[in-house]
Amino acid sequence: MPDPIVTLEQFISDQEREHPDATGAFTDVLLQLTLVAKLISRSVNKAGLVDILGRAGRQNVHGEEVKKLDEFANDILVEVMGRSGSLCGMASEENEDLIPIPAEHDVGPYVMAWDPLDGSSNIDVNISVGTIFSIHRRRSEGVRDAQLSDALQPGRDQCAAGYVLYGSSTMLVFTTGAGVHGFTLDPSIGEFLLSHPNLRLPEPSKRIYSVNEGNFTAWTEGQRRLVRRFRGEEDGHPPFSARYVGSMVADFHRTLLYGGIFMYPGTRSSPEGKLRLLYEVSPLSFVCEQAGGKSTDGRGTPALDVVPERLHQRVPVFIGTPEFVDLAEEYLAEDDA
Repeated sequence: MPDPIVTLEQFISDQEREHPDATGAFTDVLLQLTLVAKLISRSVNKAGLVDILGRAGRQNVHGEEVKKLDEFANDILVEVMGRSGSLCGMASEENEDLIPIPAEHDVGPYVMAWDPLDGSSNIDVNISVGTIFSIHRRRSEGVRDAQLSDALQPGRDQCAAGYVLYGSSTMLVFTTGAGVHGFTLDPSIGEFLLSHPNLRLPEPSKRIYSVNEGNFTAWTEGQRRLVRRFRGEEDGHPPFSARYVGSMVADFHRTLLYGGIFMYPGTRSSPEGKLRLLYEVSPLSFVCEQAGGKSTDGRGTPALDVVPERLHQRVPVFIGTPEFVDLAEEYLAEDDA
């Protein structure tokens, strides 16, 4: 007998039935997110045919040029998720402050953060990009709109997190804290179908390291020694394979399926690194740990335990197979010795 076909909607509904006290608000967030994913996927696939490639002519809050497709993805997320009735506030890598729910729409018990189009520097060269998302339950009481404290929660407290990868196929991978599941969009019927149930980092893992080695001279000595170890230049250890796309969501997806380690360390002049805690590191770390992996800031603190102090806080990250993340921590500890 062939495996049963399970749509994302069926999967979410089955999970909801296992929790008789569920109100449906959380399910609605995930279902609205699938609509967003389909809309962005359609536009990414048509990017070479319509005027959405290239720069939008302005910079985001980080001083980076916003691409047209970045802007489109963010606008779609704000519009669709803002009217879902299940959120009390939103946070985006592209917006400086919390995004309130419009007055004409209902609010709900959740706050959602996202990177609308991770890896957007690759848009014009047809390399995989993705949407990363994180969902927390609100903490504030007695007010309509989300407060900053609702968004500034550690990753350990996430209700759900995941990403949508727009590549040769469109795939949605997410966790609600009970394992990781992947769904692939079948464009012929417009449905996400369960394609990767109960994802786990493989054992044994492939020996792959992923890092932007263009920053080599700016790293600490411990980080440089670590990469030399991965290259096979130290201690007589066999070399790892090097793979780096430059789109965190794509590099992480490969790490999830094959194993290995993805790193974005800080530098001597910028020890906080480049990646944003709320929009990239926390959600992917939640997925990684739920799939049997590990994620740290390279300083001995699990990434999910880092308490954010600012919406756009940056943090170093070392994520992937636990054995390799532990190895990274050993080498980085030399910098503090």
